[in-house]
Amino acid sequence: MTNRRTILGALGSVAMLALTAGNAMAQEVTLKLHQFLPAQANVPKLILDVWADGVEADSDGRIKVDRFPSMQLGGVPPELYDQVVDGVADVVWTVVGYTPGRFPSTEVFELPFMVADARAASYAYYKMFEEHMQDEFNDTHILGTWVHGPGMFHTADPVETPDDLRGMKIRGGSRLVNKLLETTGATPVGMPVPAIPEGLSKGVIDGTTIPWEVTGALKVPELVENHTEFEGPALYNLTFVLAMNKGVYDGLPDDLKAVIDKNSGLEFSVFAGGTQSDSDGPAREMAVEMGNNIITIDAATAESTWLPVVQPIYASWIAEMAEKGIDGQARIDQARALMTEYTANK
Repeated sequence: MTNRRTILGALGSVAMLALTAGNAMAQEVTLKLHQFLPAQANVPKLILDVWADGVEADSDGRIKVDRFPSMQLGGVPPELYDQVVDGVADVVWTVVGYTPGRFPSTEVFELPFMVADARAASYAYYKMFEEHMQDEFNDTHILGTWVHGPGMFHTADPVETPDDLRGMKIRGGSRLVNKLLETTGATPVGMPVPAIPEGLSKGVIDGTTIPWEVTGALKVPELVENHTEFEGPALYNLTFVLAMNKGVYDGLPDDLKAVIDKNSGLEFSVFAGGTQSDSDGPAREMAVEMGNNIITIDAATAESTWLPVVQPIYASWIAEMAEKGIDGQARIDQARALMTEYTANK
């Protein structure tokens, strides 16, 4: 009996070792995914986790994606892109505008009243990335490019006209948003998204520009009571990238590169932009339920009252692009044509 137990125990140990070895062999690559929002926010939960889960499933467990929200790997949000270049993280999701002027071509989608549909803009953004922007991102492997839903104001005092912003301190999310604020007489304040709640609660800022979808995670409707949204083309949009360390991607075997590719690219970009935009509705409803003041600027009023104020931003942007050897007007025309193409074909 003792010998039988000894033999069975030995066989069990061999089987366990074989299983352990099999699991070790199955997981060949671990990717560190770093980003700045809490894990429960919409982008991590509805977009980044979907991407990571898809990569893990399609690789049959050979790729594992460890997720680090809220800057858990250290640093501040504007450092994310350099973190993936330097290998601090293997994959990052970041706001392109956190590094002003570094990726000038992407700003075409951040111009005021340029984008009416996040899916169409994300489609156009990826198409133009493939054609024009790869040199700007040549130190990483880009997995996706997209924009959020309509950008808008969330303020302590109501904002109905550009003059209402005069003298206010407003957080802006990018260089062009800050220019927009300056044209209205507001004072733009640069701060990353996670700093918004403290900025509002301490009176460092009188309001912020963000889309509806992130307001819930930041508890913005509890901190300010006024929200100004725009029908038709959005006041502004921000651009994002999901970027991977180039050496890590290039070092993957071809079949695992194919897994990354399958879960990335044009289709993923449209999914990401659309999903982020779709999350605006539930977040807006939270503010409605709280009884907050929601001001909706119709398209005709936006065109007659707001657009003339911000129109000079187009001229200055085109001039700035010319200095960089970029035909800004051609990029605007192409972006609009591609967004129309997507809308017509969807």
